Formats: sequence, structure tokens, C-alpha cells
Amino acid sequence: MLIKMWTVGRWIAATSLFASSFALADDHGVTSELANANQVVIERDDWGVPHVSAPTDAGAVFGYMYAQAQDNFWQIEDTAIQALGRYAEVVGDAGLGADYLNRALGLAAKSRAEWETLDAYHQQLLQAAADGINQYLADSGEQPRLLTQFEPWYFLAVSRFSLYQLFVFSRADIAAEEIQAMVGQSMTAAHFSAGSLAPTLADAVADAQAQAGSNTWAIAPKRSRSGHAILFINPHQPYFGPGQWYEGHLRSEQGLHFSGAGFFGSPVPTIGRNENLGWSHTVNEPDIVDVYQLKLDTQDEGLSYRYGADVKTVEQWSDSIGVKTDTGIQSREFNFMSTLHGPIVGVRNGLHLAVRMAMFEEGGQLQQRLAMLKAANLKEFKAALSRLSSPMFNTMYADREGNIYYAYYGAVPRRDVQFDWSQPVDGHNPATAWQGYHPLEELPTYTNPDSGYLQNCNATPFLASAERDNLKAADFPAYMAPEPDNNRSRRSRTLLAGDQRFSVDEVEAMSWDTYVIEAEITLPTLLQELRARDIVADERKRLLKAARMLTRWNKYADENSEATTLYFFWRFAQTRMGQEDTVDSFRWAVEYMTSTYGGWKVPWGEVNRLQRAHTSGQMGFKQDAPSLAVGGGPGNPFGTIFNVYARPDMGEKRMFAIAGHSYVSVVEFAPEGPVASSVMTFGNSAREDSPHYFDQASLFADRRYKPAWFTAEEVSKNRRQLQVLQYEKQASLLSSSAGL
Repeated sequence: MLIKMWTVGRWIAATSLFASSFALADDHGVTSELANANQVVIERDDWGVPHVSAPTDAGAVFGYMYAQAQDNFWQIEDTAIQALGRYAEVVGDAGLGADYLNRALGLAAKSRAEWETLDAYHQQLLQAAADGINQYLADSGEQPRLLTQFEPWYFLAVSRFSLYQLFVFSRADIAAEEIQAMVGQSMTAAHFSAGSLAPTLADAVADAQAQAGSNTWAIAPKRSRSGHAILFINPHQPYFGPGQWYEGHLRSEQGLHFSGAGFFGSPVPTIGRNENLGWSHTVNEPDIVDVYQLKLDTQDEGLSYRYGADVKTVEQWSDSIGVKTDTGIQSREFNFMSTLHGPIVGVRNGLHLAVRMAMFEEGGQLQQRLAMLKAANLKEFKAALSRLSSPMFNTMYADREGNIYYAYYGAVPRRDVQFDWSQPVDGHNPATAWQGYHPLEELPTYTNPDSGYLQNCNATPFLASAERDNLKAADFPAYMAPEPDNNRSRRSRTLLAGDQRFSVDEVEAMSWDTYVIEAEITLPTLLQELRARDIVADERKRLLKAARMLTRWNKYADENSEATTLYFFWRFAQTRMGQEDTVDSFRWAVEYMTSTYGGWKVPWGEVNRLQRAHTSGQMGFKQDAPSLAVGGGPGNPFGTIFNVYARPDMGEKRMFAIAGHSYVSVVEFAPEGPVASSVMTFGNSAREDSPHYFDQASLFADRRYKPAWFTAEEVSKNRRQLQVLQYEKQASLLSSSAGL
């Protein structure tokens, strides 16, 4: 059957496609050798995953961004608009606070400046990323909301925004009211609480993120049935907004060959595998941000502050933020300040607050990512990590040589331990200055532990393996790795402990584990407390009957489990609604379920649902629209490995997944190359008219994987669409080793 796809300038009909020889199908279906060095090929497999091939790295990036734009240009542009501090131009006042913070941190200015410092190789990769999106806009005719022409430095801004504004800054614990106090009367604290999501969903996602996390495991050859290392990749992210995952595969004759996933707007995937190795991340909490308190003095030349025996001048500038109104874009002027400690972003108790974030000034994340993607072995991978250009993320690794490795990774500043760095410190005292960064060798890391496994689920790195292999927290500064243990980590250690050898099928099955380990602790006292409380006889009988269903429960959060539903609402009342009392919260759960569902025996799958809404999250869910039953539950507090975070819309019978298992993959590193399976929550395209809009949702709900094809032969065999593009700017590209 002929497959027709749009190629720049013409239609083609293809019956076959090149493998490693770069042979292309011509108009008559006859293959011929590559005519020039400018052709980029996008093959889409059964699941719409783009496999991009090109002679050069820049060509591969060009095609990858083109494919991303085909599948979800809306999200690429939306994230970029936020990263540039221009969100109020499209959403009005709701984006003003985020734009102000973006300008105060100087994200766009720092990104433009970093672009100028890049070597030619990395500049051309980012130029190719911009060209890919711009070419898509020219071909498709899709109308952007704001950004009609992408520039290469935008991708540096997206990286800084995703890391620092969305992740790191929140750890400074500077309240919206304190930022508003800095601005004055032109904004309210509410401006800084509004996000890019619809208010209801924004609250739900914030609620989910308070419980959210990720899972990742590495299993050594001694613990696998095949004798090969196995990697479990399992980030948990919101299903809407900037943090969504996108699966893709890049292959270049210059050496870039990587398959995995990244956020929309990332020029390359950020987790996954190449021919030799792979890795995944989970969020960690090293102390990588500090707040400095300063008393500012007014002088003739402006503002200053004391720093030891010296007087330092405050850098001041103004900038305008455009705000969409009923009468057009209104320009509003704001003043900003910065110090040697970083930008001033708030006021507390009459003192100004400056924030310093690790590696924020230095940049270099693109270069580190490319070095990781092209690493051939553990030594090269560690060398890439040792750059410390990215400020955070636990990193779990495995390779075809059989190594497994885990780094509690972060750019952790050296600090004087006499100060309490969990609180704002005195910005006038030079002793509070950072003293460089701890090198990778001083961070908690594990290489090939005797137990044969490593795991991290956002918990302490000091319980990453078996007891005999674990590092000691006392050997590291208290500010380096403050996380406690958690339920997902406990469950992972239970699953991985011992001497059992695991097949890939068994690891895949464990990756969907729905056991609610928390129930082991919470349920034993429920009946006891109910019996001890002075309750009216009829009510006591009803509550005890409901409680007995929980005590007989097997503790697995499966779709047909009625006990899971009651347990969820009980724990929801305790953890999310503040009703900590065991009896009162259980009574609320029974009464709520009775009023909403007509009783407290309701299968979990009738309540916990999977439905795809608009990528923005601004359109909300529809109770009567198609959706799928899904098991699992909130990893915190449940402790289920299969994470699905949904928050009730009070009074509605169904609640819809908003975060959790997103891109999920299991990789076996055989000597001949990696063999992987993967699945996305919904599908690879956010376009409702695409067959890949919701095609993976049934796999996800049924806890199954699809193949993740890697070799040219596999891709060609499972190809469903073919697209050939021309990318002229790649001809002068430098060697792929330049700048690495």
C-alpha cells in the first residue's frame, strides 16, 4: 500500500525507505542513493513516534523539532511564551505575576547572553531547532498566538524556565505576598498565584505535585535472567502544561543516536538510551538555592548595601511587560534590582530578599546534555555529569557492559556550616558567600553495588540499595541530601531485595505494581479507634461494616477494587482536607461516598479515570465524555509504584488523572544493542484528529507496553508514515566532537 505524506514542496509516494545506507524513495517508488547532504527523513511508526534520520546532528534536531511541532505546536509555543516572560500578552492579567518573576530573574537576558558564548556546533544545533519549527509553520499554515518566528536562543530560555522558574525558585520559599510587597500596588499577591493552567486544574495539579514523584531502578546482570543490565525509566509529571513528555528518536551519521523522551520544546530527548547506555531522572532536593536578606541604603547614585567593610551598588533597571486587555496590549513598566547574591525578588520584615540559584548564571546545560547523549561508556557519562551544569536530578544509569550507577546529582554549593542554610542568611556577611561547588566525587553516588540493584523514588539516597551497600548520611553535609524515606522507596526495596533474578517481563509487571504499602500502617488501628469512640449505635454499625471491608482488602489498587475507593476518600480527607482525626475522616469518607455514589461500595475504576483534555489544561474535563478506567493511585501517600494522581471535583462521580506515570520505559542492554519497551499516558500527538491522540491510553490503562524500536531495520519494518525534508543550513556544520 502506498503511503502519502507531505514533503517540502511536493507530494511523494513511498513503498520503501532507507536503512543505514540513506537510500530514499523517489516519485516512482524506486530507491536511489541520497542526492545531497541536506535531506532529513522522518519515519513514524505504528504509534506515531518520530524516528528522525539525517546526515548531520543539526539535521536530526531540525527534523525532531519539526515532528514535535506537527504533534503539539500549541504547547511548544505556550512554553516558549512563558519562558520569554511574555505570557500576559496572550492570557492577560493571569500571566502578569509569572512574567514579572521571569523578568526579575532575567531568564531571557541570560539566555540571549549565553547564546552568544556558544561554540559554532551548539549554536547550529539550536539554529536547527528554530529552523525546524519555523519550517513547520511555513508548511502547515498554522497560526501562532504570539511567536511567528522562533529564534535559537529561545530554547535556552525554555531550559532555564523549566528548571529554575518551575522547579528551583519555589524552593526559596518566598511567598506571593512577599513578591507583591516588592512590586507595590500595581499587582496583588493573586497575580503570583495564577499559573498557566485553568484555576481549578491549577489547584488540582498543585495538589498532585504535593504528592508527586518519579521512580527509577537499575538491575545488574547478576540479578537479571538474561545476564544483561535492565533500566526502569519512570518520571511522573503533570499530563497538561509545560511538563508533558514527548517520545522521539534521533539518528545522525555524525554520532547522535538517541531514543527517549523530553519536554515539548527540548531540542533533544533528555532521558532514554543510546546504543551503549541509558539513564533516567527523578526529582531530588539538594540545597541549591539560598535567600539573602539585605537592608538597602539610599545614596545619591542610587541604592546600595553593606558587604563586609565595603559598600556595594544595587544594579537597577526597568522593563515593560505587555498585558492583553479588551482594548489591546497594554504596556506596564516595572523596576527590577539585582545584587552580587542574585536578583532581589521580595521583601520580608522590611528587608529585601535576594535569591541565588546554583549554576543559574553559568549555564552550560545544553553542552552537558549533548555530552550525556553521546557518551559511549560509564567513564564518559560520569565526565559529562561532572560538568555540574544542570543544577539537580537523581540520575539512574545502566549500560551494555553491565554497569549500573546512581548519582544523587546536583550542583551543590559549598557553604560555611556555621549558618542555617534552610533559612535566609545575612547578605551583608561575606562568610555567607558560596565557596564553589561540590564536585561529582563528593556527591552520594553508587557504582555496581553488591546487591545488584539500585533504586530511587525521590527519597533519600542513603537507602538506594541493600543495607550492606548503602552510603552513610553522616559522611555528607546535612544540606546536601535532606530527603527522608518514602513509601514508593520502601515498596521498591521490597520488590528488588533478595537474590531473585528478574526477566524483562517481570520488571515490566513490577513497574505497574499497585500495592498500597501505606495501608499496612494505617489500617490496623482503624477498627480499634472506631470501637473506642463514643458513636451512636446505628452509625457505629455502619462505619464498622465499611471498615471491615478495608481490613479484608488485599491492598492492591486495582480497577475493580471497592476497598481502594473508600480508602482513597478516607486518606484524601486526612491528607488533602486536613481532617486528621481517624474516625472523623472515615465518617466523612463514608458520608461523601453515600451522597455522591449512593453507597460506599464503588469499584475504583468507576471513579479513577483517564481522559485527554486540551494540552493546556485550560479546558477542563467532561464527566460524560469518553474515558478509561485506570488503577494505581497517588504514590504519596499510597506508595503504589503505578502512580496516577487524580483529585476529586467535589460532588462529581468521576475524577480524572492529571499527573503520574507519563513516559514509562524498560530497557535491556544486550551486547548487540538495547532492547526497549515504552508507553505514553495518552499518545504521542496532542491533535484530536490524529490517530495517535489517545491510542496508547488503552495500553496504559491495561498496564502494557509497546515496542520502542531503535535500529534502522526495526524502524523501517514498522514504519507507517514517511516524510522527507530539506534542511539547507546544515551543510557547513562543524564536526560533532566540536565543543564536547
